Amino acid sequence: MVTTLPLPPAPPQPHGGESYRLLLPNTAGAPKIARDFVASLLAVSRHLPLVDDARLCVTEIVTNVHRHTGTDLIRVQATVSRELITVFVSDDNPWALPVPGVPGASGAPGAGSGAGSGHEPEAGQGLLLVTRLAVAWGATLYGGCAPTHKAVWFTLARSADADADAGAGA
Repeated sequence: MVTTLPLPPAPPQPHGGESYRLLLPNTAGAPKIARDFVASLLAVSRHLPLVDDARLCVTEIVTNVHRHTGTDLIRVQATVSRELITVFVSDDNPWALPVPGVPGASGAPGAGSGAGSGHEPEAGQGLLLVTRLAVAWGATLYGGCAPTHKAVWFTLARSADADADAGAGA
């Protein structure tokens, strides 16, 4: 018997959009692998102006999953269209919800390693960065009345200036 892990439903794809998925073990190397995955997709899809912001956002969210959930696997899904990229980072701990600006905060009892530790003065700032860089972000629970997993997601958009710069370089 083959057991498959449920993935959150794919978001509706914009006209001409493409969706890519990556499944990672929850290890210290997961943020780098996710960061490189998203950066490669954006480079290939000619979204170079979004690469730095996307790398920062996906790193922060995957790092949060690694540090604050006990999930075995991290799922990264990126949907890329001409003007937008939306990245979903999913884990199997639906009750560890992110709280911007609060070190180690989550909705799960005992979750989080940074709360009150004093070891990481910048802890809790990652989602504030995501809030500043993304045109939208949020967390979605999956599984109905008894959620089984969640996805923290963000959307980045190409600016009109970036489109003009890209056209001038072509």
